[in-house]
Amino acid sequence: MADYIIVGGGSAGCVIAARLVQAGAEVLVLEEGPARGHPLLDLPAGYMKFLNSERFLKYYPTVPQPQLDGRSMIIPQGRLLGGGSAINAMVYLRGQPEDYDTWAALTGDPGWGYAAMLPHFTAMEGNADLGGLFHGRDGPLKVSHLGHMNPVTAAFLDSCAALGIPLNEDFNGAAQAGAGRMQHTIDGRARQRSSAARAFLAPLRGNPLLRLVSGARVTRLVMRGDRVVGVDYTEGRQTRRAYAAREVVLTAGALATPHLMLRSGLGPQAQLHLAGIPLVADLAGVGQNLQDHCEVPVISALRRGLGYFGQDRGLAMLRHGLRYLLTRGGPVTSTGVEACAFLPMGDDPRPLIQLYCVPTVYLDRTVSGIDPTWGLTLTPCLARPRSRGQVSLNPGDPEGLPLVDPGFLRDPADFQAMRDGIAAARSILAMEPLAGMVTAGLMPRDTSAEAIDRHIRATVKTNYHPVGTCAMGQVTDAALRVRGVQGLRIADASAIPLIPAANTNAPTMALAARAALLILSQPC
Repeated sequence: MADYIIVGGGSAGCVIAARLVQAGAEVLVLEEGPARGHPLLDLPAGYMKFLNSERFLKYYPTVPQPQLDGRSMIIPQGRLLGGGSAINAMVYLRGQPEDYDTWAALTGDPGWGYAAMLPHFTAMEGNADLGGLFHGRDGPLKVSHLGHMNPVTAAFLDSCAALGIPLNEDFNGAAQAGAGRMQHTIDGRARQRSSAARAFLAPLRGNPLLRLVSGARVTRLVMRGDRVVGVDYTEGRQTRRAYAAREVVLTAGALATPHLMLRSGLGPQAQLHLAGIPLVADLAGVGQNLQDHCEVPVISALRRGLGYFGQDRGLAMLRHGLRYLLTRGGPVTSTGVEACAFLPMGDDPRPLIQLYCVPTVYLDRTVSGIDPTWGLTLTPCLARPRSRGQVSLNPGDPEGLPLVDPGFLRDPADFQAMRDGIAAARSILAMEPLAGMVTAGLMPRDTSAEAIDRHIRATVKTNYHPVGTCAMGQVTDAALRVRGVQGLRIADASAIPLIPAANTNAPTMALAARAALLILSQPC
């Protein structure tokens, strides 16, 4: 028996496990994936070799989307220790202060507001380049600018400036709007990924208070009366049970956490009845409120030799690899997503579109239509979506994958925002010096209003940021304790009530850092 069982060894689980062990608690972490990824994942550019592989990702197919002409998509989630932080593109962004102030308003707890959350960000951050009020320099999570920037990225920033978009040297600083380089969770000295597992758990290796079981899929929460006292899980072909003396903490992510809750009888009564699962607590919000950033590619052909096309194979790959080994420099120290622009739309000064610059042809695995070539992908991403989806049981197979309905662009305002984002991308492409590098538009080729709408419906995809499916203030109280039962807390992205206007890995870790304090000070 451990004091705490943490279900899911992703970004949130690693943070919480480390904080609890440091406080003297005995912790059991159950992670469905392996304890170690491929060595290439340690390299900033290495994750690209695994984007279309299920080796370290779990793919969740979506239900058909009527508003997208019936398309189904795939939402991948990290499946290894460190979760998304161990396989993602490492972008380190926090969002807008209003995001966290809304968390505080929705929960009635000022501790979730921006002023209170900022210290959680800075305390964990070891930033190699930025300091001051908004950054920490000595924390375990290493953050830095990339070690390499492609000339096409530099041209993108110059074209943004030519269009009047101001340069922003720090998206996590006083203001978010503008164009600039993104920071990443990369050790600026070693030029290696700083995953949550590396930052928070690796220093505790050998500590007898921490026990990690990888390859462990949790199947049920174990109840004693109205209290969650443990979990059932499978390890290989063995079925096992583990007990928690204090709490079970769910950190399996915005898709897996509600699915486990539902399989354990915690959720909407009608849905559980349909699936034949005995009701433990009628929690209408479980699986609801799914939010995700979605994006649409705008792809252009570049003059031969520009961008990153072909640099990941053959002699070029060997040359870049040798340079990295000898100098810790060159394209291997780039994630390929080096800069973006945060763009307001209309009269609202808050950015609504995050426009990524990717100096290659980048398409989702479910989209085709372009042959490999020298290219540039500008990707408008909806930073503050209004649309909502849900995660629910498959009544015919409750133990299988859940039914995931992302609801992308279901709200007409989101669809219009994506149109505006594409128009902004095309305006930047038309400005020098980027215009002189572009030879043709590849996708969409037809730029009529009707064709743009068809393109949006045919290509919109996840930005890999699902949140909100067990939202605090609904499924949990402000201290993240699940309503209707004792001994159970949720402390991952599923607890986020409103998606931040930024990549969600850093916000999830900051939430987990506060969750650890709440676990220790407000037991359930």
